[in-house]
Amino acid sequence: MLRKGITESFGAAIHALSSNQLTDGVIHRSKRMMLDALGVGLLGTRTTVFNKALKYSQTFTADQRSSVWGRSDLTLPPHYAAFVNGIAVHSMDFDDTWHPATHPSGAVLPALLALAETMPSRPTGLDLLLAFNVGIEVQGRLMRFSREAYNIPERFHPPSVVGVMGSAAASAKLLGLSPAQCRHALAIAASSAGAPLANAATQTKPLHIGNAARRGLEAAQLAQIGLEGNQAMLDMCSGFGVYYKDYSPSVMAHSSSGVFKWILEEQDVAFKRIPAHLAMHWVVEASLAARRKLQNKEGSFDVSRISRVTLHVPPSKYINCPFPDSEHQARHSFQFNASSALLDNKVTVASYHPAQINRSALKELLSKVEVQTPEDNRPSFDHMYCQVEIETTLGLSYTARCNTFYGHWRKPLSQEDLVDKFQANASSVLNTEGVEGLIHVVGNIERITDCSDLYSFLRRTSRCPEQELYDYARSAAS
Repeated sequence: MLRKGITESFGAAIHALSSNQLTDGVIHRSKRMMLDALGVGLLGTRTTVFNKALKYSQTFTADQRSSVWGRSDLTLPPHYAAFVNGIAVHSMDFDDTWHPATHPSGAVLPALLALAETMPSRPTGLDLLLAFNVGIEVQGRLMRFSREAYNIPERFHPPSVVGVMGSAAASAKLLGLSPAQCRHALAIAASSAGAPLANAATQTKPLHIGNAARRGLEAAQLAQIGLEGNQAMLDMCSGFGVYYKDYSPSVMAHSSSGVFKWILEEQDVAFKRIPAHLAMHWVVEASLAARRKLQNKEGSFDVSRISRVTLHVPPSKYINCPFPDSEHQARHSFQFNASSALLDNKVTVASYHPAQINRSALKELLSKVEVQTPEDNRPSFDHMYCQVEIETTLGLSYTARCNTFYGHWRKPLSQEDLVDKFQANASSVLNTEGVEGLIHVVGNIERITDCSDLYSFLRRTSRCPEQELYDYARSAAS
């Protein structure tokens, strides 16, 4: 028997939470999340999947218009701006990851920015920051209703489930909805939740984030005009509980002025250094370490001397792709990322271009890779490890293991490295003024009285949209 009043407590908390309950730790971490999401989203506006979604979204018209990130002269109806900007954030699997597993920022920030731009009274930066954290918090709470959610997912993509709820909660907060309207927003959003993992490693996977941002925003606006849903949506196994076999919800305790325990205060977020599925970061670090051992011992690295590469990784079908033939499959392949790291001594944005994927040397190395899944290697982003063993034609072996990669929530990126990542990503689209302006605005978001500068800086483009994303000739030469 599930406890009653779960949905009621969420609606009341979303409505009641105030900016004076944001702690310094939560403000610091959420600003890092916002900056990173903007950076990877800007970079993502140069991807094929973004441009396909943009072309589709441009067929719709509306009186209200919101900015498309990285486009100086283009706006869309707010729902479709949230949709395409959400897709951009996840288009390269470069966005932040939380534990239990989800991508928290991409479903929330695009919805809030699209909504804020159309509101009659522009919200302050603090309003935006509070709504963002409400959306993140709701996702964190919902994921903790199941122990199953702590493992690498097997059936559905988590942000398609909790992300749409976070977007609805954040949008409801920014719109100032009543507790009852907040409950209805969550109920409406739940009917747009869910996406099967079969679409992982395809162009459709980024749509999961775009749909979550869009549908959550729509849910809040529908609730605002009086549409109603089941007010016990979070209380029921036939409600939000359909997504988990071990669903066990609990209330979201709140007050309008007292101390509030934010999950983000206790649980940090992972920021990626390469645009790939989170598990790939373990295998890349281990591969680079094993490569260094080989080179230090033998004086040089000769890929032709490798006879076998063994990867000890946790079991997961959708990130086990022996011979990827697209960038999206490559981003979800232990074998590809290990081989790229060994062959090039690095993995970068350019590593996932078709020209890199189809190299004969890479394919030959892939044929030598074997994946093993030891019983002690748990399928959890909090407990997994990756061990790489390189065997050579001379009968020598070099092994390295990664338990926690740099960027993981246990080993977070420094602020300097986070800003460097943002600058590298954003400068592929924006001019210097736009890049530095966003760093300043996000860094001082709690003191900004009008968010208009955000939209202005997001449109300070320096390169034409049709310009090729990757400059491989220069990359190869370097």
